[in-house]
Amino acid sequence: MRILLTGATGFIGRALVPRLQRNGHSLVAWVRSDRRATALLGADVDIVSSGAGQDALVAALSGCAAVVNLSGEPLLGRRWTPTRRAVLRASRVGVTSQLVAAIEAASPRPRVLVSGSAVGVYGDRGDEVLTESSPPREDFLSTLCQEWERSADAASSFGARVVLLRTGVVLGREGGALAQMLPPFMLGAGGPIGSGRQYFPWIHLHDLVNLIVAAIEDDRYRGPLNAVAPETATSRTFARALGRAVHRPAFIPTPALALRAIFGDAAVVLLASQRIEPEVARRLGFRWEFPTLDSALRDIIDGPPVEITRTRPPSPAKFLLRTTTVIHAPVDETFAFFSKPSNLGLITPKAMAFRIVGQVPYMGEGAVITYKVKVGPLPIRWKTRIVTWEPGRFFADVQDSGPYALWRHEHTFTGDGARTIMEDRVFYTPPAGPLAAVVNVLFVARNLRAIFKYRADIIRLRFG
Repeated sequence: MRILLTGATGFIGRALVPRLQRNGHSLVAWVRSDRRATALLGADVDIVSSGAGQDALVAALSGCAAVVNLSGEPLLGRRWTPTRRAVLRASRVGVTSQLVAAIEAASPRPRVLVSGSAVGVYGDRGDEVLTESSPPREDFLSTLCQEWERSADAASSFGARVVLLRTGVVLGREGGALAQMLPPFMLGAGGPIGSGRQYFPWIHLHDLVNLIVAAIEDDRYRGPLNAVAPETATSRTFARALGRAVHRPAFIPTPALALRAIFGDAAVVLLASQRIEPEVARRLGFRWEFPTLDSALRDIIDGPPVEITRTRPPSPAKFLLRTTTVIHAPVDETFAFFSKPSNLGLITPKAMAFRIVGQVPYMGEGAVITYKVKVGPLPIRWKTRIVTWEPGRFFADVQDSGPYALWRHEHTFTGDGARTIMEDRVFYTPPAGPLAAVVNVLFVARNLRAIFKYRADIIRLRFG
């Protein structure tokens, strides 16, 4: 089916796009920046700019069977001043109301709307067990979530099946809450937040997008849906699990008083206790890939193996990166995906701000691709050239200009029945001459591992 997404370039949206494509759905994204969205999502996603007006949105919805609404400014990061509260409300209630009005005007109308919400709808509830039928509270966050849900549920009055996705803390690589939590834990300075006794509802990113797909495709899903894992955790047990995953101690608490001083009323996002049960998903037979906190964190922190070793003469490069990926698609389909430059943005971490410069070339030997990326905080212009091109089996590119002293990336594809074994070999020499080995240890190797592990996540979502 054809599905319209809001929030497609966000942390959850970028994971949802390849997961929906795996099931054969065609996608259109309603975005603020069409240029940025195309760079992040690839050429296979149609783009409608929010600046094109309501008529353009109605026209896009008229060809869609479903809508997934993930709009909303981050709750944390700034104090909830009156101005900030208005922004939070407009990005949720205002955008959702605009979307629902466009759904009503569309012809034919989409049949299902899966719309974001949050477990904050329940308020701070201590150790009370909360299910989808539990009543909300009346603090700012709960009231905001209730208004958000009511604006989405208005679509049910003209026949749409509405699912209200009450999401807990989403754990994934290269984004979300975990990206902010990891640095102090890696330094051995992590620990529980506040008293540590408050319940901490969570879900692995891959389970969340699988649940969204189920909510779209299965007509039994309707109304509130707690998007959390079945294993409950407190702030203290979460800190211990994260400490185990990174092999660091995790006993230094973050005092509630300090959080309130920094975030003001927004600290409730970190300090509220919600013991959430995913009653609806469990009753409908949803299967979590990561039902336990240890399995979820192990998957995110460890990821697939990416081996980096020193090379030996006569190789002109100083280092060799190797990683092997099993892809659940035939070799022709796999080769077509990875040889398409427009897909590079989708498989590159968002923080790198990947963007192709100029026209996307026809792929083949001699093709030159110029793109801009960020390496750490530095913007880099990188030009690569295809030096070997063997369709369905192998291609290699080299750096003509860019941040490395030497770079050659070889991609080998081997068919294995309905699967493909893909091997990447990157021969590289970091910049800095005699200090190249030091630069590799301090920055380059870690950065390359993160890039290839993120890519493996997208591959798993896209192909299974």
